[in-house]
Amino acid sequence: MALYCTSAISIVYMSLRDNSLELRRHSSPDDITAAEFIQIRYTDVPGRFLAKYVFSGNRNLREYFKSGVGLDGSSVRGFATIDESDLLLVPDRSTLRKVPLPEFNVATVIADVYRGFGKGRLPRDPRHVSQCVEERLAYDGLACQVGPEVECFIFDDIVFGGGQEAKIVSVEDEGHSKYPLRRKGGYDAPPFQDSLLEFRFEVAEMLEKYYSIKVTNLNHEVASSGQIEINFMHDTLTKAADNVQVYKDVVRSVAKKHDKVANFMPKPIFDENDRRAGDNGSGMHVSVSLWTKSPAAGQDSRNIFYDSADEYAEFSQAGRYFVGGLLSHSASLAALAAPTVNSYYRMVPGFEAPVYAAWSRGNRSAIIRVPVNERGSSGSKRIEFRAPDPSANPYLAFSAIVSAGLDGIKKKMDPGDPINENIYRMSDSQRSSLGIKPLPGSLKDSLDALKSDSGYLKSCFSDELLETYLALKEKEVAEAGDGSKEQQFRMYYDV
Repeated sequence: MALYCTSAISIVYMSLRDNSLELRRHSSPDDITAAEFIQIRYTDVPGRFLAKYVFSGNRNLREYFKSGVGLDGSSVRGFATIDESDLLLVPDRSTLRKVPLPEFNVATVIADVYRGFGKGRLPRDPRHVSQCVEERLAYDGLACQVGPEVECFIFDDIVFGGGQEAKIVSVEDEGHSKYPLRRKGGYDAPPFQDSLLEFRFEVAEMLEKYYSIKVTNLNHEVASSGQIEINFMHDTLTKAADNVQVYKDVVRSVAKKHDKVANFMPKPIFDENDRRAGDNGSGMHVSVSLWTKSPAAGQDSRNIFYDSADEYAEFSQAGRYFVGGLLSHSASLAALAAPTVNSYYRMVPGFEAPVYAAWSRGNRSAIIRVPVNERGSSGSKRIEFRAPDPSANPYLAFSAIVSAGLDGIKKKMDPGDPINENIYRMSDSQRSSLGIKPLPGSLKDSLDALKSDSGYLKSCFSDELLETYLALKEKEVAEAGDGSKEQQFRMYYDV
């Protein structure tokens, strides 16, 4: 099937030559355009945010934007085989920032990945997928806003290997703190128990100052052992994914500075023999709203999820169809939104993680929530999809979520009645009578679902990308073996 996105490299180069940014050869030492070193970021298929460095020397930054930087695609997971490995990183100048390294003058920029020899975009580049979905939306006169909420843990140490049981060390735990936090007792912890208050402030300041990412809330989360959540403003699809990658990178850098370990595993505190034990895991709840694009300057766009006449949640019929698409494709979506073996240790009852495919307003036991904090607010009306976790590739996960919802709108998929009860406390027969189905119980099950249900992705996810993704994840399942704690930490401690 033909993709929505054009692959003509000249179009991107033309946009990169935009004269709105002056790139001067003779700039002050603090000027980003005079950077001695350039850090070029890109994301592989599983979602790792990689970095290539070049010394600018006598070259102007404009030259890098124009010609790009070569890449060995065979050394990047999912990109290319050894016989077709010549790729090109073309920087997206809108992402150009200064790296907070006082000893050196370093610029950082996120790049798009191209095939070599002028053959156009690399279909396996995750950022290409999100840009394609945005083009698809624009073709239909729409735009989307995406707001991810990324949770993680900040540990003092993780010890594993050598045949010993994996061990987490945190100053918030018993034996390490005068005021230890109880299991599931960390939400909005008071300052005397909150060991990460200054840490969160430092991360927020860095995000705002160096990366222009507008931070909103910065909380201690529910779990003990140093679980945090720092939220930032919603943005367009690709920019939201960029922000997630930058955010995770900054959190890790600040943790390293303080001799701590930032961990984005979905469920680092778990019992391999009892999935109902342990503490809350880390999710990446994703809020989405769809907007009409104004055809003329000065005209306001409209949130198509908002309907003031709806008594239940001021939620429109288009929004309901979007939810219907997410519910219909929820099993296959899990393969992209909860993409690790460890993800399915998080998705168990009792830990605020989704287990059942249902929707509601303000009900956190459903996989989809329509927030109702405010009444009469068209700007804030959105859906919150609660299945994703921070191990997901944000470009692929956000693109899949929007694609599933658009499929629901296109086919007018009825989501059924909202569920206003605690789904965890229902009996199996109650859930069955209401048509509530469970999510896949393992990565293998979700991959099987993706194999049989991927048609809604095909406009922007190429066949070669999906085949590559499935192959990488099936290899991951095999490597996990019996899913021991030590093996999961070995595979995912730096996810």
